[in-house]
Amino acid sequence: MSDVEISASFWDDWNAQTRQPSQLSDVSLDQQRVILGWLKARNVRDAEILEVGCGTGWMCESLLPFGHVTGTDLSPRCIEEAQTRMPQARFVAGDFMALDFPEAHYDAICSLEVLSHVADQPAFAAKLARLLKPGGLLMMATQNKPMLQRWANVRAPAPGQLRAWRDQDEVRALLAPHFDLREMFTVTPIAHKLPLRLLTAKKVRALIPGLTKWEERRGWGWTIMVLAEKRA
Repeated sequence: MSDVEISASFWDDWNAQTRQPSQLSDVSLDQQRVILGWLKARNVRDAEILEVGCGTGWMCESLLPFGHVTGTDLSPRCIEEAQTRMPQARFVAGDFMALDFPEAHYDAICSLEVLSHVADQPAFAAKLARLLKPGGLLMMATQNKPMLQRWANVRAPAPGQLRAWRDQDEVRALLAPHFDLREMFTVTPIAHKLPLRLLTAKKVRALIPGLTKWEERRGWGWTIMVLAEKRA
């Protein structure tokens, strides 16, 4: 079995267990909230939208009101499930870096928690830029390395699972050759180790107005959210 086939098998199982529309975590729901907020704030309508790493298509479903949606993922089983559930969208299975999508075609690209699982991240960023129209939007979520590396209990990568988390400075440098950065911040404060485990607990944040936003501004969020525009 090739490396790509091993990776596809891993993501088949992972998505089936964790990314069904009915069982989304706070991390995914916060990412969804931010992405939809960006699209609404810019009054996006009738756009060509690509989601890279769409899994079972839970985010694609939310993108449908904003235009024509194409989703792609390495996992054939996830793509089959997504296409069955959403015939009004287009889904393509395969390795994104090897697939042939039209260049300068998309008004917006969405990519959630994909960057850290890509072998060649600069090439990934360059391809995203090639597919976007000038001024097109890149909406990205990626794991926040300082939080996951220092404060989280995360299992070692499974066979077929690439993992290369980045911090905000590294993400900024990665996108700089192709994009103008518009927004970058963290969301969903989560920690598994003291003292941040106590400070980021949902019950504690619910008791103190503004604490969640304060922690996100400090970079304590699980996810880095990025909004960028392809440089004309």
